[in-house]
Amino acid sequence: MERFNRFLYGFVGGVLFPALFLWIYLIRMYPHYESLGATLETLFPSVLLAKILLLSIFPNLLLTFVFYKTDSFKLATGILSGGMPYFIASLFML
Repeated sequence: MERFNRFLYGFVGGVLFPALFLWIYLIRMYPHYESLGATLETLFPSVLLAKILLLSIFPNLLLTFVFYKTDSFKLATGILSGGMPYFIASLFML
């Protein structure tokens, strides 16, 4: 586990996991899903997209907790800082 304790690995994962979770959530739960681009265009001016973005950050928080418990602090910091753009974007949309 020590060889994966790098900030860059966590940052890339922190950017990709919320996007992946958002895509899976929209496919499974959104009733009018056509494609990712079309769905995001219909959701963009609404507060609903901000709430979905906030929901997509939760897997990052869970991974951050797990990696802090295993003493992989650089990896956890990368995951947490990779999710910050999603958090900031959702705050501006609210």
